[in-house]
Amino acid sequence: MGLIKLKPACKDYIWGGDRLKKNYGKEFEGAVLAETWELSAHPDGPSVVVSGEYSGKTFPEYIEAKGKEILGKDCGEFENFPVLIKFIDAKQNLSVQVHPSDEYALKNENQYGKTECWYIVDAEPGAGIYFGLKEGLTKEEFALKIRDNTLLDALNFVPVKKGEMYFIKSGTLHAIGAGTLIAEIQQNSNVTYRVYDFGRVGADGKPRELHIEKAIEVSDISGIRPEYDFGTHLAQCRYFTVDSLDADGRAELNADDRSFVSVLVTEGEGKIRVEGEEMQLLPGDSVFIDAGSGRIEVEGNIKALVTRV
Repeated sequence: MGLIKLKPACKDYIWGGDRLKKNYGKEFEGAVLAETWELSAHPDGPSVVVSGEYSGKTFPEYIEAKGKEILGKDCGEFENFPVLIKFIDAKQNLSVQVHPSDEYALKNENQYGKTECWYIVDAEPGAGIYFGLKEGLTKEEFALKIRDNTLLDALNFVPVKKGEMYFIKSGTLHAIGAGTLIAEIQQNSNVTYRVYDFGRVGADGKPRELHIEKAIEVSDISGIRPEYDFGTHLAQCRYFTVDSLDADGRAELNADDRSFVSVLVTEGEGKIRVEGEEMQLLPGDSVFIDAGSGRIEVEGNIKALVTRV
C-alpha cells in the first residue's frame, strides 16, 4: 500500500497556544503546543507512521524500508528528504528571524537553508505577519536597529486573513504575529537566526539567544517586499509545489512517478482512497502517498493542502 497516516512531532515553544489540541485533537500533555511537525524526516522531530504494516516506524524509517523511489524522480537530486510541513499556533508573536540560503547553511550549519511558505489557516481580528523591510538599509544601519531595539519599526506589518498564502524566500526577515494559526511548508531545515525577540526570556529566566552576526550576513536588506505569482499553484519553488484541494463531495488527485503527494487537512472530514485502500480523514490529518501510486480519490467536504516536489 502506498498510503500512510502520520502522527506529528510536537514542540512546546513558549509563544505557542492550545488551538492545535482543541481544534485538531493533537495529543500532547503540556499546556502549550506551538508546532506540530506533520510531515517530517528531520532528526529534531520526525513524524511517525500510525497506519498499516509500517505503524510505529518513524517517517525516515518508512522511507528506508520502502526505498527512496517512493519519493519520486524529482527528489533524486536531494540527498535528504527535501520538505518539512508543520502546523504553527502563535498565541504570542514569534521572534523576528531570518533563514540562510542552501549555500550558506550547508557551509556553516551542515543543513539545508530554508525557503518556506505560510498558509493562513485562521487569524484573529487584527492579526498579521512581519515580512521584509519597508525600505533599504545598509548593513551598518541594520546592525544599529538590532542593537537599539528599533528593528520592528523598519519591518512591514501585513494584516492577514484566512486562506491567504505567503512565500518567504531565504534571506527575508519575517515573524509570525500573535493570533495566527498557519500551515507551513518549508525546506527540510531547522536553521533559524533570531534577531529580535520582543524582550522575552526563556524557561531559564534569561533572554533567548540572538544570532546577530549571522543574520547580518544572510539577510536581504534591500527593502523590497517581494510579490510572487505562482499561477494556478499556491506556492512553488525548487523544493516544493503547494496546491489547494477543495473537495465538495468528491475530488481526484494523481501520484505519478515524479513525486510523492502529501495531503494536509485544514478543514472538514471525509475519506481518501489509494490503490483500493481507504482511510478516514479528519481535520488536522496528515497523509503521505508514495510516488507512482496513481489515482487518489477524496470524498467528503474537505479543504486541504497538497504538496509535491
